[in-house]
Amino acid sequence: MKRLRDPVSGCEWDRQQSFATIAPYTIEEAYEVADAIAREDMDALADELGDLQLQVVFHAQMADEADHFTLEDVLTRICDKLERRHPHIFGSAEHSPGWEELKAAERQGKADESALAGVALALPSLERAAKLQRRAARVGFDWPDKSGPRAKIDEELAELDRETDHHRMLDELGDLLFAVVNLARHLNIEPEAALREANAKFEKRFRAIEKTPGFGDMPLEQKEELWTAAKRDQADSSA
Repeated sequence: MKRLRDPVSGCEWDRQQSFATIAPYTIEEAYEVADAIAREDMDALADELGDLQLQVVFHAQMADEADHFTLEDVLTRICDKLERRHPHIFGSAEHSPGWEELKAAERQGKADESALAGVALALPSLERAAKLQRRAARVGFDWPDKSGPRAKIDEELAELDRETDHHRMLDELGDLLFAVVNLARHLNIEPEAALREANAKFEKRFRAIEKTPGFGDMPLEQKEELWTAAKRDQADSSA
């Protein structure tokens, strides 16, 4: 990477990059790692982990060039953090405090001591909503069981149905999605995983029915019949 970034003999594209331009690729590579895991493709996982590691090296090289930090600094910090958060393994503590307790202690003394501090803005919105809710729950701001978020979904649906202004509809739809994430959390289900499964299921069924001759010109009712049949066939094949 140092050679690729060399101002004289390096690659023109690599030399032009910045933290901001590389960040989207870093996020994309993380998703491709998750995709390989979901497909249980270990060969692809080895490739994708290499691509993700390249992102770390790329950012570290740019930081080194600007005298911010080095790759060695990055590795040292994560090693220090792992040791600090596992005092029962690397220290003399008999028992380790909870992970979140340790992270909360690390936030003390920083400019933002909120329970919500450090929840990255770049997280996917579903995952960020779940993480914000988990943080709030740890300081007692939470429903005692799933009935609370379940009732909230009905409430938000009713509010959405009453709206006609587009901006207000957007606002209410956001509240509805937030409530759905909260229900998922109370059911101990990761919302990103649930939606990923739904996406895969939809894609599989749609790919099956769109192969039907004349599909594009069919009336919606006929397409829905094909959809129901594909749903039944796929359910039978997985039984």
